Amino acid sequence: MLKKSLLSIGALLVLFPTVAFAEDPSPTQLNMGLDALWVMLGAILVLFMQGGFILLEAGSTRMKNAGHVAGKTIFTVGLASIVYWAVGYGITFGGEASEALNKFIGLGKFFFSPANGVTDGSLPDSIFFVFQLAFAAVSLSIAWGGFAERAKLSSYLIFTLFFVSVIYPVVAHWIWGGGWLAEDGAQDFAGSTVVHLTGAIGALAATILLKPRIGRFNKDGSANEILGHNQVFTALSVLILWVGWFGFNAGSTVSIGDGFFGFVAFNTQLGAAAGAVAGLLISWLVNGKADITATLNGALAGLVAITASCAFVDPWAAVVIGLVAGVLVFFSAKFFEKMKIDDPIYALSVHGAAGIWGTVANGLFATEELAAKVGVGQAGLFEGGGWKQLWVQVESVVVAGGFAFVACFIVLWVVKKAIGFRVTEEQEIIGLDLSEHGTYGYPEQLKKANTSL
Repeated sequence: MLKKSLLSIGALLVLFPTVAFAEDPSPTQLNMGLDALWVMLGAILVLFMQGGFILLEAGSTRMKNAGHVAGKTIFTVGLASIVYWAVGYGITFGGEASEALNKFIGLGKFFFSPANGVTDGSLPDSIFFVFQLAFAAVSLSIAWGGFAERAKLSSYLIFTLFFVSVIYPVVAHWIWGGGWLAEDGAQDFAGSTVVHLTGAIGALAATILLKPRIGRFNKDGSANEILGHNQVFTALSVLILWVGWFGFNAGSTVSIGDGFFGFVAFNTQLGAAAGAVAGLLISWLVNGKADITATLNGALAGLVAITASCAFVDPWAAVVIGLVAGVLVFFSAKFFEKMKIDDPIYALSVHGAAGIWGTVANGLFATEELAAKVGVGQAGLFEGGGWKQLWVQVESVVVAGGFAFVACFIVLWVVKKAIGFRVTEEQEIIGLDLSEHGTYGYPEQLKKANTSL
């Protein structure tokens, strides 16, 4: 019986090329298929980063909120997918507006319906959509850092509607969709500004309006550390995000081509590695102990910073960018704590401060050769390009960040006034697992609580 099965399998393997490829594919068809496969793989990797965000937020917060973190992430990714399909993708990449209007917003491709395959050798619209949707979902998950442990579930729903339909897409259109910053030559290869800074700004608006968690700061202004419940979760989340980042950065080449995606991946790895090392060393130097959280934040900051720069800089510059990011995130976290801004998962420092640095770094280190290869902007200041590219990079950070903050703040302020933004003190003390969902993410804890009563 086994022998017959093996013979059948062998026959299928022999026949399959004859059936599937009765006519040899042209080089154009072959390249199109490989590019489509590569970008689809990138989309899967970026979407799987949501698993990293679940573990990052859950591990960095308390046990009583772990189930809430996991559940709301799945819910908001689902809602974001529908909203981005209906509106967000069209505002980002729609080009049916007048030339003057198209500099600021895309119009068209609403309720997007991709063609069933392509014949002109380009990337299928359906795959490009899924890839871009995954990016929008990442930016949204970054914003949730400012909501952690104290926001109503209803606020996640409302914010998702506005963030994914308008706020994120407008910034993405300006830089990636042919908008006015793209015309200026803004270099943001995979989203240090578009994805990470925009999400971090949403987190900033949220944490300002929500105010700190109960017990985070004392009346005299001193801070109390509220430890996350599982540092192993947090470390595993960083590894998942690190791997997913290769879809994020290298996938943004949207083609296999001459292997340039490998160079982008190479720079990504160097930036992340340098960030992790810098995070550990700076914490060891300042605190006298090698802090694990600082190491993890350093790795993520290196990844965030190199995201804008990975296709524009030489490897040595990728290391410098990562090292600076690892140090910057450490002092940025201390700054926000001193300002009494409660940032449970360090979204403002990891994605905000490092996102700004990564974007500006192109204005310093971008090479003429790589800028020409990508077809965006020019060389940076230290590569003989003068001040122009540095100015454009600063401009994109200020304008995109300013727009995102005003828009996010207005949306959340209206939510706060209309239905309330923060849970009650009693609900916060009980935990969002129980108060918002009726059960704990760790059911054994519920049993212990009931037994103690």
